[in-house]
Amino acid sequence: MKTGIIGLPQVGKTSLFKILTHAKVEDRGYSREAHLGIAKVPDDRLDRLAALYNPKKLIHATVEYADVAAISQEALKETALLASLRNVDALIHVLRAFEDDSIPHTGDLDPARDAKNLEFDLMLSDLTQVEKRLERLEKDLKKMRTPDLEKENALLLRCKASLEAETPLRELEMSPEEKKLIRGFMFLSQKPVLYAVNLSESTTLGADLEAAAARYKLTDLAARPNAGLTAFCGKVEAELSEMDDEEAAEFLASYGLQESGLVRLIRRSYQLLGLISFFTVGEDECRAWTVPASSRAQEAAGAIHSDLEKHFIRAETIHWDTLLAAGSEAAARSQGTLRLEGKDYLVQDGDVLHIRHSG
Repeated sequence: MKTGIIGLPQVGKTSLFKILTHAKVEDRGYSREAHLGIAKVPDDRLDRLAALYNPKKLIHATVEYADVAAISQEALKETALLASLRNVDALIHVLRAFEDDSIPHTGDLDPARDAKNLEFDLMLSDLTQVEKRLERLEKDLKKMRTPDLEKENALLLRCKASLEAETPLRELEMSPEEKKLIRGFMFLSQKPVLYAVNLSESTTLGADLEAAAARYKLTDLAARPNAGLTAFCGKVEAELSEMDDEEAAEFLASYGLQESGLVRLIRRSYQLLGLISFFTVGEDECRAWTVPASSRAQEAAGAIHSDLEKHFIRAETIHWDTLLAAGSEAAARSQGTLRLEGKDYLVQDGDVLHIRHSG
């Protein structure tokens, strides 16, 4: 899964990308190619399990991020930028709410206005694509009317009506079959979006982060289908990225925070994509695995290795906190909290799985 970081110029999106991925980023110049990087998903649950097992390896889940060049109606006509945007599964839209005279900004700070303006540009790009396809379909339907062409035409007419009403396609109700039918278009306004408000540093940062949605009139926007909101302070996050864990904890506490804004951002990215983590544990390795929510146990086994899915028998299952409370798998087994589940068991976020197989 890849998440694209987007925004207007001078909002702090490239800084966010660098903090998330620790990637070395060179000035794009005139290039519209996206910067790519991988971020480790912080997970206190996995860290606590590792403390129990003291494994040789500790492997967190990862998220791939793409820092996309600044967006405008003109930029969205460029092939390289469009390709970067279409090839992501979700969007993080960074909105500027910080004051800094050294970083130019046109007009007043207004995250809600910026969110709507950029969304409009994405919808306009999609509408252009829909209209071109409908013109072609009209010609094809005159030659031969087939059920598949008629279904596509009807769906694209619904998409056109939605976009003309300035409603992004992520809010248009579609059946799984309909989503599959237009998957190849990779519409921009159909992608889930997480609004990330970049705040100024302040002594009341903890309260400011909590109040960001209401303060900047983003509550309704964030509550819409397939959308969400989080807030962070780029300046504070940059300082945190240079600290060790103990220093970072003290620094966060001074702002009344228990975790960094980036931890919340990554977690919200996960939720937006409909992902969960399960764990495999042992003395050799403790590891987090990423699967879609509502994955069955056999499908989760396939995330580890295709042979485990093919030769799946049962999954030994226990929730991470139940295992920690028991103190060991042996103790959990004697207490009856370590269960055997079949292939159709729906894996829960935070499950610890041991796959039994015949391979």
